[in-house]
Amino acid sequence: MNGSTENAAHGAPEKSGRREVFLNLATGQKMLPLVQRIIADILQFQQTLAELLPEQEQLEQRKRQLSWPERSRRYQVQEDIARAERSRQEALGELDRLGLVLLEAGRGEVGFPTLVNGRRAYFSWLAGENEIQDWHFAEETQRRPVPSTWSRSANLTLSVKS
Repeated sequence: MNGSTENAAHGAPEKSGRREVFLNLATGQKMLPLVQRIIADILQFQQTLAELLPEQEQLEQRKRQLSWPERSRRYQVQEDIARAERSRQEALGELDRLGLVLLEAGRGEVGFPTLVNGRRAYFSWLAGENEIQDWHFAEETQRRPVPSTWSRSANLTLSVKS
């Protein structure tokens, strides 16, 4: 493929001792149903946190004047926040184990690491999209349409760098 050695992407800092995975477009497309579920969960956890954190702040500011039901609610909110944060971290861990990167948490943008012309890049998928349609170099954020030639000649193998 002119431009896509293995249609792999990058963008997240590498962890020492961890193998670097580069994915081709076909593999990324096959992973998409699982990724869609993981991102839906992450977005739901983020929404829960966005609703609970202001309530927690309000309850914390008044904690010495709270009635018993309000105190009980304060403890419940703390537990709910801790549970949502744990669940969000677990979902992020799933993405990491798949070798993927959450590029933009608020929008649910995921990067599928690849190489394009020998440079680190990502196939970029955004929550709500039905397939991977875009890509960008790791150091950029501007999404570009995936050339049709990459789709037609997608190689089904993975490349792993130690």
